[in-house]
Amino acid sequence: MQYSIKVYKQYFNFASSHFLIFKDGTREPLHGHNYRVQLKGEACELDADMVFDFLDIKPIVREVCDSLDHKLLLPGENKLLQIEKRETSLHVQTPDGDQFVFPEKDVLILPLPNTSAERLAIYLAHEIHGLVRERFNFSFPKLEIEVEETPGQCAVYQFEA
Repeated sequence: MQYSIKVYKQYFNFASSHFLIFKDGTREPLHGHNYRVQLKGEACELDADMVFDFLDIKPIVREVCDSLDHKLLLPGENKLLQIEKRETSLHVQTPDGDQFVFPEKDVLILPLPNTSAERLAIYLAHEIHGLVRERFNFSFPKLEIEVEETPGQCAVYQFEA
């Protein structure tokens, strides 16, 4: 048998800005989204008649969402993007020659090659999986994360442990 839980709360959200770097080195304009997150976790067996306690998973998802909230998200693994720290600022140069200066406290550099909804779903899945494992010594055999960047437009990532 296969069991699953699906969790989507109104507070599973974050408002962040970003821009994508395309394969040809161009970029989209800096802009923001009000992202919403949903989680589906599967298990083969029930433990105490549950896949995983809702009261335990909700704070973890919220914590990960809150860490992204009101930040400029930059892809730290994008080889075409130059990011340099100078005092309390980050100086960013895009492949097409544009330059930005941001206060370091307003930026989150993610271990991703880009900040697409697909890549953010991957990031969220790994962060949530890591926190669940660390705090509860539990792994969902399959964890699905959905990141909606605008209503009706989302990316889904399935993580298999």
